[in-house]
Formats: sequence, C-alpha cells, structure tokens
Amino acid sequence: MTTEAAPAEEAPLRRGWTTGACATAATKAACTALMTGTFPDPVEITLPGGNVVAFALADHKLSNGQAMAGIVKDAGDDPDVTHGALVKSTVRAGKPGSGIIFQRGSGVGLVTRPGLPIPMGEPAINPVPRRMIVAAIREVAGENADFEVEISVPEGEEMAKKTLNPRLGILGGISILGTTGIVIPYSCSSWIHSIHRGVDVARAMGFTHVGGSTGNASEMAMQKVHGFNEVQLIDMGDFVGGMLKYIRAHPLPRVTVAGGVAKMTKLAQGMLDLHSKRGAPDLEALAAVAVEAGASEPLAGRIRGANTVAEAFGLATAEGVPVGEAIAHGAWRVAADVLETLDIELEILVFNRDGVLMGHAPFAPAHSVSRPRKRR
Repeated sequence: MTTEAAPAEEAPLRRGWTTGACATAATKAACTALMTGTFPDPVEITLPGGNVVAFALADHKLSNGQAMAGIVKDAGDDPDVTHGALVKSTVRAGKPGSGIIFQRGSGVGLVTRPGLPIPMGEPAINPVPRRMIVAAIREVAGENADFEVEISVPEGEEMAKKTLNPRLGILGGISILGTTGIVIPYSCSSWIHSIHRGVDVARAMGFTHVGGSTGNASEMAMQKVHGFNEVQLIDMGDFVGGMLKYIRAHPLPRVTVAGGVAKMTKLAQGMLDLHSKRGAPDLEALAAVAVEAGASEPLAGRIRGANTVAEAFGLATAEGVPVGEAIAHGAWRVAADVLETLDIELEILVFNRDGVLMGHAPFAPAHSVSRPRKRR
C-alpha cells in the first residue's frame, strides 16, 4: 500500500533590503574602521521600525585617512533592478562643525530637476536613508560627528537606464531609496515611488497637465495626441489607482489616462490595479457593454467567446459597434470616482496595440454631477 505525499506548501517570498539600508550599513562599517582601525563584519544597523539587522561586508579598505566598505544588495524574491548591486560608502573626516556631508560617487544619480525630495545639485540619496546614515554615524562617533560620506554603486549608471530616473531628471545613476529599509517582494514600491516623484516634478516645473500610460505603445500614442514634454509623461504601468490617488492629494488641473484595450476594459470594470494577477477582463461584461453600444446578440456571443479583449474589440469594430467609446466612458467614471469631488479635468484615451485610438472620453471635471455620456 502506498500513500501519496502531501503537496509541499509554497514557501513564503523572501524579503530583502533597500539600497538605503545597505548604504547605512556600509557607512557604519566604514566609520567604525576610520575610528578604530577595524571593520565590523557583520555590521549591525537599526531600521526605522526599530529592528536590528546585520549585513556581511563584500568589500572594505582603510587607507589615506579614509575608509570604504561595500555591501551587496539582496532584494530577496523581489525582481528589483538593483538586486546584486554593490553599494559602497567611503567615509572621511570632515571640517569641524560641518556635520555630515553627503557626496555623490559613481553610479549614484544627480538631482537636476525641482519637485524631488532632495534639492537640485545633490546626490540622489533620499531623506530616510540620509537620516539612517546620520543616526548610524552618531551611534559610532557621537552627536557632533563631522564626516564626509560618499555613496557609490559601481554598476549604478547602467542600472539606472532600466528605471525612470532619467525622466525624473536624476542623471548618471540610481537613487538610494527606502523608507523602512525592507524590500517587500512584488510590492512594486520603487515603481510607485517613481509615479509619485513624476507627478511632483511636473508640478514643480509648472506643468498643469500630465498623462499616465499603461505601457510604451499607449504612451507614444498619447504623446502624439498631446505633444507632451517628457516630464508630463507618467509611466503608471498597472498602477492607475496609485497615480490617481496621489494626484487627488497633489492636484493638477488636467489628467489624461491612456492605455490599451485590455487594461482600459479592466479599469472600466472597476479594477484600479491592472496587473494580470489581480484579475482578467470580464468578457461577459464586455459583451453586455457592446450590446448597449448597439451590438447584435450574435456579435455579443462571439465577444463572449473571444480569446482576448483585443479580439473582442476587433469583432465589434468590424461591425461598426463603438465599444471603445463605451469602455472609455466607463473607465472615466471609475477614475473620476477616485479623484472624488476635485476640480480636475479628466480624459481617457483607449488605444489598440498599433496606437490607433479606439475610444475617447473627453476632458470633463471629475466633480461633475453629469458624467460624460456614451456616444452612440
């Protein structure tokens, strides 16, 4: 008699560490070595939430009045572009009374636009990592410590090309980020951070209209419609809800939301996170929308049985049924509900994969009692 083994439980996703936590640990190790001649390995730091964690050193050197320590970033099971990056900190004595001065090493970006949490001309080391680094130095050297801290990431310039830093005006490398020190797998916190900073930069530069897109094709098509400056382009990806909620708290006069037929159908059906893992478009509901837009019952049946939303749109378009217009107006209502009663003009653009406009809900105030009506 044999018994089947119980299926193995799926292991929980492993958390990792932010670049800010790695830079803090590297700085503490370097500062300790500069003062004592010895590098602590592993080196312990206290995260903003109070947890004490330890990091192993990947590199270190003490010479000529300065100390350098490096830590390899482990992002856990998160698909982070900076996973495996070597984050280095070089610490030197500063002038008496200077406090802690941050310097930009290779692979760390330079802030060149307003609206970011760090002033123009400064290295892109965000406020929480700066506070963590200062606290770590003071733990080693006392409250009145005077040091220069240079953070570098040797491969950072190449890594930054895969991020939104260039569009945000952060040039030459990555940002040192993190508010908790911990990377939660698939939280996409760095992407959402970039959305927020994109809105901030656009507002600070005086733009009154931004456009969020779900991908490259919809972004290029939207750019042709409005002739946006690159600063006005927000790569929101699947996070339309995250972008709209941030704009609700940091308003602009005009917002365009643009996306492909499948993503915008999901938005029209009430989904504010458009990732495939959050659910698929409802073809039954899409068929009902098509019927309201004038589709025959045989066409509605073919839409219900379509393999994809793109196929369903093609079937409707071939018979002259403006399902794209209906989806655009449905998406407008869902997005307007997120903006609530604000005096923000909202527009929806729906494109197919070739950049052809399939549906358009024109600008109307989000607070409007009379929502824009579907055009027949």
